[in-house]
Amino acid sequence: MTDILPFLKSIISVAGLSGHETPVANLIEEKWTPLVDEISRSRLGSIHGLKKGSASDKASRPSVLIATHMDAIGLMVTRIVDGFIYVTNIGGIDSRVLPGTPVTVHATKSGEELYGVIAMPPANLLPEGQSSGAVALKYLMIDTGLAPGEVSKRVHIGDRVAFNTEPVEMSGGCVSGHTLDNRGSVAALTICLEELKSKSHVWDVWALASAQEEVSFGGAFTSTHQLRPTIAVAVDMTFGKGTGSNGYKTFSIGKGVTLGIGPSVHPFLHKRFKEVAERVEIPVKDEAMPEYSSTDADAMQLTAEGIPTMVVSIPQRYMHTPVELVALKDIQRAGRLLAEFVASLEADFMNKIAWD
Repeated sequence: MTDILPFLKSIISVAGLSGHETPVANLIEEKWTPLVDEISRSRLGSIHGLKKGSASDKASRPSVLIATHMDAIGLMVTRIVDGFIYVTNIGGIDSRVLPGTPVTVHATKSGEELYGVIAMPPANLLPEGQSSGAVALKYLMIDTGLAPGEVSKRVHIGDRVAFNTEPVEMSGGCVSGHTLDNRGSVAALTICLEELKSKSHVWDVWALASAQEEVSFGGAFTSTHQLRPTIAVAVDMTFGKGTGSNGYKTFSIGKGVTLGIGPSVHPFLHKRFKEVAERVEIPVKDEAMPEYSSTDADAMQLTAEGIPTMVVSIPQRYMHTPVELVALKDIQRAGRLLAEFVASLEADFMNKIAWD
């Protein structure tokens, strides 16, 4: 199997916040271009890669859309006080771990990328009742080291701030860094496309790197509406087991991927994925999703007349922090499972689908 680590490290080393995905989109498009037959971008900036199936009748050839969102959580400048930059969140952020985090301020006034670090005020300067426990995001600030006048000249309200933590290869075959949610899944889909180059598949495959999942599911809604796939699969991250997080909603890293079960998931697709996983000996766990899946699946399923949809997830620790952690072999397993699923789809597969 191709070594996916260099590509993964490259895409978790750039920004690409929700609504501003271009830096990472360029890397993904470059990687996918030789792996697909056609590649394009949607009006919202999502990447569409088409890998054509072998069915002779192009007009009636079924298609599967595999969605992996490429956008990242981050911060936005709300005010500047005495040269210190105050921010709010873009997407969900665990602010408990932010103090001390290196960041990049994308300064629109000057066109610069300014290095900064997230700091918090001394306890005695915080409002009463706010000095113990985690400090709320609204009290944190970014220090760029510049004089107050220089900051005001270069930084503007609404400027984006991205995490600037470097990817780290950990012991035990793990990788840590920012935006592994969900660029770890982008890497898995890339593995799938590489595997499909040597596999016969009847169905067309749409590879989707979607925009704005963290804030609106905008890429999933619009791309699914544009492409109108026969079925869809959302690939995302789920919560890995760790200290203090060992309940049924968490899954061991390095032990395989999860298959969603719930209203957003078509049971027949779940059944097929489980059969394929057993056949190729890829370990999987069922993941209960009793309401929303909180993935692109929620949007894809409800597009147009409705799209039968599946959710495949990769366990990771420290979700929505600058130091997310995932096992590389789980990414590889997810990619191989996707490829084997695509190869398993018969021309008459849709005739077999039923809600029972």
